[in-house]
Amino acid sequence: MLTIDYTLIIQLLNFLLLILLLNIIVFRPVRNMLNKRKEEMSSDVESTQGWGQKAERYSEELRANISNVRKNGIKEKEVLKSEGLEAEKKMLKDTYSIVEDKTSKAMAELEKKRIKARDSLEKEIKGFSTDLVQKFLGRGN
Repeated sequence: MLTIDYTLIIQLLNFLLLILLLNIIVFRPVRNMLNKRKEEMSSDVESTQGWGQKAERYSEELRANISNVRKNGIKEKEVLKSEGLEAEKKMLKDTYSIVEDKTSKAMAELEKKRIKARDSLEKEIKGFSTDLVQKFLGRGN
């Protein structure tokens, strides 16, 4: 049977002292380390989430900037294209007017030469026809 005497009280005090010492030496440092680790993990998770949100914001800003740059590039391209077309039209117009001027001058020059040649030929024809008639009729040389 179980007898209650002073050894039971000593064993009970010994057990309580052992629990107190284990609590001071082992359990508190382990609990403190676990709490510290938990705090660090939650801190790391929060900072990771913060970085993720920043990265998402920067990504959205980058997409918006790329979109704006593309729109501006397309507008600039259209402006340059229209300016190029206008310059091309002006060059063609200038070229056509130069060609027209040169053509009209050449036509006028040709007309002058044609009239001169015709007048010259008419004079020669009169002389030839007179010679021909004289030879045909036998009057002349």
